[in-house]
Amino acid sequence: MEKIHIHVLSDSIGETAELLAKAASIQFKPQLIGEIHRYPFISENYQIDNIIKNASEHKNLIIYTLVKSESREYLANEAAKKNIPAIDALGPIIKELSQLSGLEPKREIGLNRKMDDEYFEKVQAVEFAVKYDDGKDPRGILKADIVLLGISRTSKTPLSMYLAYRNYKVANIPLVPEVEAPKELFEISSKKIIGLTNDPQTLNTIRLERLKELGLKSYSTYANMDRILTELDFAHEIFAKLRCPVINVSTKAIEETASIITSIISKNIHK
Repeated sequence: MEKIHIHVLSDSIGETAELLAKAASIQFKPQLIGEIHRYPFISENYQIDNIIKNASEHKNLIIYTLVKSESREYLANEAAKKNIPAIDALGPIIKELSQLSGLEPKREIGLNRKMDDEYFEKVQAVEFAVKYDDGKDPRGILKADIVLLGISRTSKTPLSMYLAYRNYKVANIPLVPEVEAPKELFEISSKKIIGLTNDPQTLNTIRLERLKELGLKSYSTYANMDRILTELDFAHEIFAKLRCPVINVSTKAIEETASIITSIISKNIHK
């Protein structure tokens, strides 16, 4: 039996149509399917003509994901002339979505690549948050979109990760009375800095729980109320010097605090 060759055409990279071709091919015996030929970035009719010519010489199937209506129609017509089956992989889905929504599709080439770019930006933002978490490297302050400051247990790390998933590069810096605040904080615009604080009693409760988790004594200085008040006073002195906005996280979910932060940053950017 002559093997069936599959020709995948796209005005973008063509990964979607190729994955569909492979998913369908695997349902048949390997000896039935020949090669899957991928032709990316199809934008001109002469490219389609060349592929049709090659495909007409053997038993072939064409699968395409072309956004432009003219290209889709041209390919369908030319394939029909040569009796080559051609499947529009996206057309029926786009048509149904358009009918259900009452909206017209964008018909923009390369939107998948834009989505991929956004994904990689998100990965980079997460890697950034991990690298510059908890003041590991103060140089991150100079590179960050957002810098979070606060004493221990003010949600700095979870907020950094949440904001990273929204494509913000975030560095967070712990404030400790015995340690001088990084000089880099005073080298950037305060519009990028957000101070985080918490209620003393809430901090006491959270820190006591943390000590239990670690198997440490509850009378540790870490959860001592006087110590907590000292840390809070120190943090607010730094916030005042930097003239940065301050958010009390005691009654707020991570999502709510993150929304406030992004709102502040967005307004600051456009000032």
